Amino acid sequence: MKDELCLSGKVAVITGGASGIGLATAQLLAQHGAAVCMVDLNEGAGQREAEAICQQGGEAGFYRCDVTDQEQVRATVAGIERKYGRIDILHNNAGVVRRKTVVDLEEKDWDLVLDATLKGAYLMSKYVVPIMAKGGGGSIINTGSGWGIKGGDQAVAYCAAKGGIVNMTRAMAIDHGAQNIRVNCVCPGDTDTPLLRDEGRQLKVEENEFLKSSSYGRPLARIGEPRDIANAVLFFASELSTWVTGAALVVDGGGIA
Repeated sequence: MKDELCLSGKVAVITGGASGIGLATAQLLAQHGAAVCMVDLNEGAGQREAEAICQQGGEAGFYRCDVTDQEQVRATVAGIERKYGRIDILHNNAGVVRRKTVVDLEEKDWDLVLDATLKGAYLMSKYVVPIMAKGGGGSIINTGSGWGIKGGDQAVAYCAAKGGIVNMTRAMAIDHGAQNIRVNCVCPGDTDTPLLRDEGRQLKVEENEFLKSSSYGRPLARIGEPRDIANAVLFFASELSTWVTGAALVVDGGGIA
């Protein structure tokens, strides 16, 4: 019987790959046979985690890149293509959050959040899509958020960026379906990552209390683990989702049900 989760021979590019959801996704896709290219600014963690994947029998490499810098993105994608000759999966996952209202938010923080999250996804897709098309197609998975579908408090830039990601996903699915490129979005709820813990610090809430409060109101009564989100990315990357494009899959323990 064919294993529709098998990614052997596939090349996956994952931004924000050194920690959190990106790292869990890199680990999982490597376990299913993909060669994973982990793109991040954190060179120390990225190199260490890529080496750990290789030591466990997977194939992984780290690429230091600022996804908001067009030349760095172009050069990084070109380097991956030179090495592998193809890119089959792109997980646009990099992003940052600033927990402030529109009144309190500084312009530089608005620019940072929108650039890292939305511009980064645009630039990576700009250079990866032609390679995918040349290779006969592929799968792009963007990391949105439950707050890309509904609003959240003191996170106006983050909500704007993630709302943009959700609708960008739909637009790209329409544009690139004819090239056999599927574009989908996974929308996590609060997930135990360095990003979430940093939110607690920004709001000046004790870490354990913040993590506990993040589970309130969820029917499954817990916050997410990075592997929960990685499982959804694997679905979109695999042949289990060959007729799915333009979708936004909420993975949040029922938080916005």
